[in-house]
Amino acid sequence: MTFAEEYETHCAQHGTPERIEVLFADLNGILRGKWVPMDQWEKIGAGKLRLPFSTIAVSIRGHEVPGSGTGIVVGDPDARLVPVPGTILPVPWADRPTAQVLVEMEEDPGVPTNISPRTILSKMLDTYRAHGWHPVTAAELEFYIIQSRDRADAAPCPPPFTPPAQNYDMEAMDRNAPWLDQLLAACEVQGLPTDTVTAEYGPAQFEVNFRHGPALAACDQALLFRRAARCIAAKHGLEATFTAKPYAAEPGNGFHIHASLVDGDGANVFDEPGRPGPLLTKAVAGTLATMEDLQAIFAPHLNSYRRFGPMSFAPTAPEWGFDHRGAAVRMVETAGPAARLEHRIAGADANPYLVMAALLGGMLHGIENDLALPPAIGDGEPPRPLTSHWIGAVDRFEASPHATAIYGDRFRHVFSAIKRQEIEEIATVIPPQEYELYLSRL
Repeated sequence: MTFAEEYETHCAQHGTPERIEVLFADLNGILRGKWVPMDQWEKIGAGKLRLPFSTIAVSIRGHEVPGSGTGIVVGDPDARLVPVPGTILPVPWADRPTAQVLVEMEEDPGVPTNISPRTILSKMLDTYRAHGWHPVTAAELEFYIIQSRDRADAAPCPPPFTPPAQNYDMEAMDRNAPWLDQLLAACEVQGLPTDTVTAEYGPAQFEVNFRHGPALAACDQALLFRRAARCIAAKHGLEATFTAKPYAAEPGNGFHIHASLVDGDGANVFDEPGRPGPLLTKAVAGTLATMEDLQAIFAPHLNSYRRFGPMSFAPTAPEWGFDHRGAAVRMVETAGPAARLEHRIAGADANPYLVMAALLGGMLHGIENDLALPPAIGDGEPPRPLTSHWIGAVDRFEASPHATAIYGDRFRHVFSAIKRQEIEEIATVIPPQEYELYLSRL
């Protein structure tokens, strides 16, 4: 359908909105866009909406990044915003009748920009289609609920009566039912296929599982769920955060992906004799072989590296295991229609499209290069741990041939420039601990 037809269908089902929010994810996974009044809706389908192209490549603070080659250094040109088919949805938590639609940026008419995270994943899926395969994925997202804060730099605090370790506590679910019920109802209205919801280990930490489906849709859903959770929590005087490590002494928030491959007939190609079969073992080997190079994608922020630590429920090395939650890649099922791997290394703060592209790119690297699977976790010599340093991860990504193969030269350069500017911005801020440790002693 054209956007006009989709809009008319939406209005027939949900009523005419007063405005439409056009949304796209920047490289950090932050949703950006604009509000379009109802009487201007035709501009969306006609490609008449514009935003500066640099908007997709700003830092986490929203600043332009001159080193990326975007922004005022090149005149800050506009890009067109073009709607993604099938993504117009109601916004049930809005105070006024509102719709939202995902858009892509086009630098040239008809050509989505090659640094768009969504476009990069789409091209990866094209490569899989050329092999006759279609990735089937299911995402799991962890997040914390905290009390609303008066300052952005205030430390997080759980809501009252939160147990120190929830650990699937059903009373914790009951106490949080008012906002959880509203969140799940919003997901149903928006067609986000949530499955189970649990009270995770940390205080006021929760996990939502999504039903399996196409990889691109899974990333759209994860991105939109993060927005819904934050907006609905705010309605209840709370904050939802997908920060990788909000509390130093509590578990971090992960973004886990279950992945399998089906052929044109819908048969799972990982279901092969051998348990696990050759394609599954090669795919797992490929994710491990590329993991160090792509760690800056899985852990894109300074706080991301606090999540990796001993006994932290987060993997710390490129290892795999059978049903082992300490491994970066877990083989959940090795035979039958549910044969799949679970990729556990990414934080909930990462850009879903970029994480999925990294996972699928690693799987393809292992399959195409016939990689052998190393010993499972606990067997043989352990591999070198992943880095605990943000700068080192960015350095490795910037020099990586795997990053170039998956994302392209331009994206690799722009992403690295953004991260370097963020590193520089944070390095100029003196934290309170330095005053505490040094001012009165040195």
